[in-house]
Amino acid sequence: MITLQQVAIPGEAIKELYEEAFPYEERRDWPVVLSLLDSGKLKMLQLEKAGAFAGFVCYWPLPDYTFVEYLAIHASARGGGIGTHIMGELEKRFAPLVLEVEPPLTEQAKRRIVFYERLGYQAFDQPYYQPPYHEGLQPLELRLMQKGSTHDGETFLKIRNQIYRFVYNIS
Repeated sequence: MITLQQVAIPGEAIKELYEEAFPYEERRDWPVVLSLLDSGKLKMLQLEKAGAFAGFVCYWPLPDYTFVEYLAIHASARGGGIGTHIMGELEKRFAPLVLEVEPPLTEQAKRRIVFYERLGYQAFDQPYYQPPYHEGLQPLELRLMQKGSTHDGETFLKIRNQIYRFVYNIS
């Protein structure tokens, strides 16, 4: 059985998986994550499979969407449809969902995009750049994917603007 539980103060297992699963340029410094959780702006769910730690999800409740910033499954829990199950649970609780993915330049990125497409998500054609999390780095080219909203330029701008405003503090 897979469970998702709200977490206010993440444990060491989440921190380790966070630092292992996401490259430096795609993740905030851990103290920043803790501060955002403490402020209530960022939310986190811990995933458990058969009572053991299985991963986590970080998300932002936005005015019109829920932005899934991070989803990581521990290597020992992968397979068996856990990703599909988790996305289904997130959709039940927080739809419509929006997420960022890397461009399809590597096999891993292509597999990730195909996974989300199988679940009905669509990538916008418009260019999207994640502002840098660290001084001296350039914006990171990513793709926005969504499910459950109109898939056009106006929707893209609405989603992007909400993410920029509430997640990255860019007006």
